[in-house]
Amino acid sequence: MTTFVKNIKLVKAGNELELSSITIEDGKIVEIGGVEPAGAEVIDGNGHIVSPGFVDVHTHLREPGFEHKETIATGTASAAKGGFTTICAMPNTKPVPDSVENMQLINGLIEKSAVIRVLPYGSLTKDISGEVKTDMAELKANGAVAFSDDGVGIQLASTMYEQMQQAAKLDAVVVAHCEDNSLIYDGVMHEGTRNKELGLPGIPSICESVQIARDVLLAEAAGARYHVCHVSTKESVRAVRDAKAAGIKVTAEVCPHHLLLEEMDIPSDDANWKMNPPLRAADDKDSLHAALLDGTIDCIATDHAPHTVEEKCCGMVGAPFGIVGFETAFPLLYTQFVKTGKWTLEQLIDWMSVKAAQIFDLPYGTLEVGASADFVLIDLEAEKTVDAEGFVSKGRNTPFNGWVAQGWPVLTIFEGKIVYQEAQ
Repeated sequence: MTTFVKNIKLVKAGNELELSSITIEDGKIVEIGGVEPAGAEVIDGNGHIVSPGFVDVHTHLREPGFEHKETIATGTASAAKGGFTTICAMPNTKPVPDSVENMQLINGLIEKSAVIRVLPYGSLTKDISGEVKTDMAELKANGAVAFSDDGVGIQLASTMYEQMQQAAKLDAVVVAHCEDNSLIYDGVMHEGTRNKELGLPGIPSICESVQIARDVLLAEAAGARYHVCHVSTKESVRAVRDAKAAGIKVTAEVCPHHLLLEEMDIPSDDANWKMNPPLRAADDKDSLHAALLDGTIDCIATDHAPHTVEEKCCGMVGAPFGIVGFETAFPLLYTQFVKTGKWTLEQLIDWMSVKAAQIFDLPYGTLEVGASADFVLIDLEAEKTVDAEGFVSKGRNTPFNGWVAQGWPVLTIFEGKIVYQEAQ
């Protein structure tokens, strides 16, 4: 079966667009810019831009164990609506993918229910407890894309160091949620100005940055590849920048919400604004922007973290951390940064696709002949209001409800098949 996608615009240098087409056979791109093959199924792109399918290296699908929050089916459908075709699923499920048996269970669930490519993480420790180390070689042999105990920081330096040594032998990436538990102080938002105004306990910036500083030195000693999750503070940026300058094999991600929001934007004691790490100060946000532009931060990841309305309906104390992000990431970032001239369209697409894939040596996130036919068509002129009630995800937990944005995905193709199409 041959599919011909015509009347689409490729994003070239900066914001330059070029009218083109894509020919697909057997789930692969076989030609870009050619003529319509005889007998092909034709999809009219209506002049929309085409981007490689987005790659999200930090997501939570909740299944198995927490299907009331999200399932692999709803989570991947939500990702497809947002233009994502490859996502990496964190291991804070029940059971945790900390053994061959559990990894195979999760692989089976993905094969049964996912509408896009899901690459599961293996955990660094049993039950992500930070104590008993997992056999990373076995987990990698059974499909672990990388290794993380995301959701909690590994408190013992010896545990992290020994797992980094094992990862170095496997050429695997250690991915870290950096948080020193002794510095959390039962906080629910950033320790700064706004938490005092709201009378809520704060989480100091050093809670994150001191563990990053520790880990980059451990990674250097172990010769390991190390990736920092959801960087949120200027001190963390400094630690990553210095580590890169020293030749340490470190990469980092930033989330849309940390680029778009800061502590003073929080309107009230509303748990839809509670995420970990929390929204930081304005100068932290400025530092994240600079770090993304100078290459200190490598990519953008959503940290899509769905919870139920009941869990998020009250105040921040007692509510779980996390917000959803698949369906709003591109339009919000496009509107706030590309439309305003702060970034180019090419930069945004690179941070959400090819650069994310490069961290784990994934052969995705590119539009090339021979590559998997994973791409998204985006209507840059479409303007919509974010409506959480219309999300495909089970999660409604977002601080962006009611925001107006442009640049919405209208068609997502994965391995040559349509997995999302905007209702006509």
